[in-house]
Amino acid sequence: MTGPRPGPDDVRRLALALPGTKEVIAWAMPTFRVAGKMFLTMPDDESSFAVRCPRHEREELIAAEPHKFWVPPHEASSNWVRARLAALEDMTELRDIVVDSWQQAAPARFLEGFTAPDPFAAAP
Repeated sequence: MTGPRPGPDDVRRLALALPGTKEVIAWAMPTFRVAGKMFLTMPDDESSFAVRCPRHEREELIAAEPHKFWVPPHEASSNWVRARLAALEDMTELRDIVVDSWQQAAPARFLEGFTAPDPFAAAP
């Protein structure tokens, strides 16, 4: 562990620091979208979050770190994976997961010249 353990406010701050991102409440939970495409949700008690992840990569993530990543049965056919906040190593790992999901949803105009935000920077 290299720093404070990430929490739900950190997920929200990092997601909203990404270009074109908006928070939208859907299914009674916060969702984060870029150009209308959802890339992150914070279900239920905010102890975890869900991000986009190609199924072949998702299976590798879950096999390598089952304490950190999982998929609920109702999302098995989707391209999403959940991550437990308490299992993340640090803010940098959280930032990398959030940014990877955002990049999968963001249009090219946002990706050109993109630099990932500092995971420790204050909210914009």
